[in-house]
Amino acid sequence: MDTKTPKRRTLKGIVTSDKMTKTVVVKISSLKKHPKYKKYFKVSQKYKAHDETNQYHIGDQVLIQETRPMSKEKRWIVKGKVESSNKEKLN
Repeated sequence: MDTKTPKRRTLKGIVTSDKMTKTVVVKISSLKKHPKYKKYFKVSQKYKAHDETNQYHIGDQVLIQETRPMSKEKRWIVKGKVESSNKEKLN
């Protein structure tokens, strides 16, 4: 029997809170199409992610990956920071 590691979801989002120890809150935004009116609208969801070294701060664009449950609400881990050439500033 072949024992492969399961595929884990990876999402890209922006850190909105870093007030907790070893935890950041990451906001994921996406577009959704209305079934009747066919218009796109923005939806967002927040995930708590594990940050072992507390190196990510508010405004950082990061990749998070699904992992085993670490606490009641924390099921994601921060994989790294996304460096973009055209850096967007939050105002």
